[in-house]
Amino acid sequence: MKMSKILVAYFSASGTTARVAKNLAEATGADLYEIAPKVPYTSADLNWNDRNSRSSKEMNDRANRPELSDRNAKIDEHDTIFIGFPVWWYTAPRIIDSFLDAYDFAGKKIALFATSGGSGLGNTASDLMSAHQGVTIVDGRLLNGRPSASQLKSWVESI
Repeated sequence: MKMSKILVAYFSASGTTARVAKNLAEATGADLYEIAPKVPYTSADLNWNDRNSRSSKEMNDRANRPELSDRNAKIDEHDTIFIGFPVWWYTAPRIIDSFLDAYDFAGKKIALFATSGGSGLGNTASDLMSAHQGVTIVDGRLLNGRPSASQLKSWVESI
């Protein structure tokens, strides 16, 4: 069985980004990989109104790297990697930094996609590239709502 050259890797706290990632993988024939924390997030962990919640503490510390549940993404078998996540505090959750630290992305094309309740991607690509030397990230996109398979496929082809 020949592997796709595209990988859709995603982190999803509530299921919203997972749905979009699955639709993106289906629309493009890409392989799918879930970026999962070793310790799953609870709803209390995700309470951004609580300064002491796990997500608040993680996002307030740029060096924080939540532990991954595994390191089984087949990065070396793919040329293009789409990395998806919910926008937290106007950027990618720290687990995306953990994922980028865990693998060698030299020579890979990385594109971001995100879901958000109100904010855009902002400086996420440049923030991630400055924190991870040697990683090149191309155009990202918010994929809120339910983009059609043809819309997803045409975006992927534009990259």
